[in-house]
Amino acid sequence: MTRARPLILAAALALAPGLALAVGSDDDAVPTPTETSSKCEGAQVWDEKTETCVDARESRIDDDTRYRAVRELAYDGQMERALAILDSFENPGDDRRLTYLGFVHRKSGDMAEGMRWYAAALEANPDNLLARSYMGMALAEQGDRDAARVQLTEIRARGGRETWPELALEMALRNGPRPAY
Repeated sequence: MTRARPLILAAALALAPGLALAVGSDDDAVPTPTETSSKCEGAQVWDEKTETCVDARESRIDDDTRYRAVRELAYDGQMERALAILDSFENPGDDRRLTYLGFVHRKSGDMAEGMRWYAAALEANPDNLLARSYMGMALAEQGDRDAARVQLTEIRARGGRETWPELALEMALRNGPRPAY
């Protein structure tokens, strides 16, 4: 463990409520709220070009935009809207989509369905560190700390040392069986 690592972990633990979905980001930052979460409704996302809310199924909206919207909405607790946008992905096998299907179902109280989607995400991409982290958190929530540690070991073995997926799962393991992200 590097000298900086305990400081990073301590800071992460102190900020844990604000980190909730930072784990899900491409850039390790909490998603910035946009008009998608504040002005749009249902399966709509904000279109920067037209400066309006548009249906997520529109062809000009790509899966990367849909993914960012899902993260933003999930972070904001708008799970039904996140699910609606997840249903609009052009590539239903996108492992990011599968990961967030797991996340939304788990956070909505359906642990078995969440675990099913995490497993599908890992089947599509065994190196999906976020799916491993969320699955590990779910396992820790269920009291299966040994299986959660297996996911932590996999995250590290797959190049995830000192990433948010690793740190978030470490926090879940340190904090005990209470729900984590």
